Amino acid sequence: MHERAAEFAERAREEYGVEVDVHEFDEGTKTAADAADAIGCDVAQIASSIVVVADDTPVVVITSGANRVDLEKVAVYADAADARMAEADEVKNATGWSIGGVPPVCHENGAPVLLDETLLSHDEVWAAAGTPTAVWPIDPERLVELAGAEAADVAE
Repeated sequence: MHERAAEFAERAREEYGVEVDVHEFDEGTKTAADAADAIGCDVAQIASSIVVVADDTPVVVITSGANRVDLEKVAVYADAADARMAEADEVKNATGWSIGGVPPVCHENGAPVLLDETLLSHDEVWAAAGTPTAVWPIDPERLVELAGAEAADVAE
């Protein structure tokens, strides 16, 4: 197992008491479509963790791979004047993880988390596990609980 995926699994166990079932795919799971193809699930079951900067505050938005994040909606939830996609260094600073492998939990700096409410229509979703080639399955209701997320209408 890649060392960053192993680090994620260990942190999830230590911080949340959760045993993470990491699946690694050599072909990569960098995009939602890539992940869905590798896993054999619907792209709507991919829980992509995206960092948005609302005013000056990073917000992690866990969105369905079938949706695009509506930045205006995120700004409203964050009570901010505007919102934009974070740059790579802002993602790393806010979460401790690099773009393409940001898990929905185990973030470094306690950024608030919003979860695309459409993910709740699935029994299982798949999220990044620390690298662009590693994912793990989880019940979306459990994900809301673990991430301390607010389920929200954040899709375009």
